[in-house]
Amino acid sequence: MTAPERAPTIYDVAKAAGVAASTVSRAFARPGRVNSETARRIREAAAELGYRANPIARALPTGKTSMIALVISDVTNPFHNEIIRGAQAAAAEAGYTMLLSDAQESGARERETLERAISAVDGIVLATSRMSDSSIRTIAKQRPVVLLNRALADVPCVVTDNPRGMHHAAAHLAELGHQRVTYLAGPEASWADGMRWRSLREGAAELGLHARRIGPFAPTVAGGSAAAAEFVRHPTSAVIAYNDLMAIGLIRALTARGARIPRDLSVIGFDNIFAADLVTPPLTTVAAPLHAMGLTAVRNLLAIVRGAQPRAQEPVSLPARLVLRASTAQRSRNRTSPAWGTTRVSGSAAKASTSRVAGSR
Repeated sequence: MTAPERAPTIYDVAKAAGVAASTVSRAFARPGRVNSETARRIREAAAELGYRANPIARALPTGKTSMIALVISDVTNPFHNEIIRGAQAAAAEAGYTMLLSDAQESGARERETLERAISAVDGIVLATSRMSDSSIRTIAKQRPVVLLNRALADVPCVVTDNPRGMHHAAAHLAELGHQRVTYLAGPEASWADGMRWRSLREGAAELGLHARRIGPFAPTVAGGSAAAAEFVRHPTSAVIAYNDLMAIGLIRALTARGARIPRDLSVIGFDNIFAADLVTPPLTTVAAPLHAMGLTAVRNLLAIVRGAQPRAQEPVSLPARLVLRASTAQRSRNRTSPAWGTTRVSGSAAKASTSRVAGSR
């Protein structure tokens, strides 16, 4: 068997270009310090030989690897698709390689991954992190960090305007004549979940709506199905879910029970993932600028890596908008549904339930 061909080294490139190996190293690590004609010869020699600079080796003299990490809470959640694309686009335009890590909704796994990867990257974007505030601050002391979809003092953040988005959703339901709304809560460790529930309570108070919260549930279709079983015990005429996946799971589970959406129940999701337009009926949702979030987070991170001073006290807030589809409608005067029996919960019972749940957190 023939031995595999040896990979070209920096010394091979130096010999082909007629320069010292140290000049080749500078040409890749600090191109501004090498004469443009010399740098051109070195690049051509490297291309002809098939040489690729090792980013870890390049980091030894410069301290920079030209790599960043994007850590997301769950790679199977389509919420992250456009965030990843936006982050990748920003990294590529700056000549950086992006490492992607899936925390699988575990703060412990997220921290473990970062401890292994931190020495190989110049900076980190934490998307919907499940780590504690103290853990995030510890990581931020070691490498530049930008938080995405979460706000934390002393750490640069990029967030969606959750209060405005939730207010749009609540106002839409009020305009349709709904008087009571149930919020399907997401993960307890989610900053966005707490912000959305708080914003709904404030908006409901302004609009004269009664809001209650059930959960927490997993931010998945299965989580929405589990929420349906609890919802039917004390149904309301409208629901706002933590995210689109939960809203879709709720619709599927209640439809299987005989509910007619939106005749019996108006449903609003959050995020505007691609599947929101594919479910039956198509889902009304609060659209987050997902691609812009990933793009902005990485651009801000790289600016800090290059020496910019972060504005940690001022999270970058990107606008949210309400996308109207067919899962919301005028509140029906008919208070019956095959999904939850002949009558809805009485007004007095609903108010008691609302007060009890809203005051629990």
